[in-house]
Amino acid sequence: MNPKLFTTLQYLTPQHALSRAAGWLANTEIKSIKDPFTRWFVEKYGVDMQEAKETDCTAYRTFNDFFTRELKEGARPIVSSEGSLACPADGAISQLGAIHNGRVFQAKGHDYSLLELVGGDPELAAQFDDGHFATVYLSPKDYHRVHMPIDGTLRSMTYVPGQLFSVNTVTAENVPRLFARNERLVCVFDTEAGPMAMILVGAMIVAGIETVWAGQVAPHTRDVRTTNYLENAPIHLRKGEEMGRFKLGSTVVMLFGADQVRWLDSLEAETPVRMGEYFGSMIADAG
Repeated sequence: MNPKLFTTLQYLTPQHALSRAAGWLANTEIKSIKDPFTRWFVEKYGVDMQEAKETDCTAYRTFNDFFTRELKEGARPIVSSEGSLACPADGAISQLGAIHNGRVFQAKGHDYSLLELVGGDPELAAQFDDGHFATVYLSPKDYHRVHMPIDGTLRSMTYVPGQLFSVNTVTAENVPRLFARNERLVCVFDTEAGPMAMILVGAMIVAGIETVWAGQVAPHTRDVRTTNYLENAPIHLRKGEEMGRFKLGSTVVMLFGADQVRWLDSLEAETPVRMGEYFGSMIADAG
């Protein structure tokens, strides 16, 4: 389909209604609906079921259970060298680099506001200004759990309502402020490399975003909502541990502050990546 037509149709589509309908389909336990659709999906997108803990795609209770499937133990080794950062998800690099003047690069001709991305909190945005970002796109065939790139203690989680455009390359190149206008979940951690934000971005037909500590968070209300976690029992997650998942696919944006991390030199837009691989280093350890 012509890219401009594809983008225009997304503006006209009732995004939330379509996504909620997809959520019903993804949660149905009716085998006559679930099984043919799941088999079609595996064949259509070339899903590798041999690396899944349960290799029979029709054995899952729902399509969502299949989509958020667990992998076999050892399928994604986590980089263990001191000071290293692990890739948070399977997928491909959308973009990565430095944050300049409070702007995050999206695609040729497009960037967006760091302040808008994190939900409008200027104190939080300031912690990442002049820092580094990495955006990883999870395609339909990918493993859809998101893991910690480094040990961290959860500080806060902010749900930011928004639209539900697709987050593929065509849309990123044609929809201004894409990742700052879609529904998203901003999870902020304290780490050895200073504050880190893991931002789970919703997309068209994404039926929900979950975290391991709060369960399903999006879709939620139409208001920005922040939950602080340091005041009660702290939540610690180690590098490689799951922190969230998408019910149907989307994108994760990772933020670090100024002079804290350096991404692997070979990473660039469209580079395929796998969860747990070496993604970069903390500056103190980046020789």
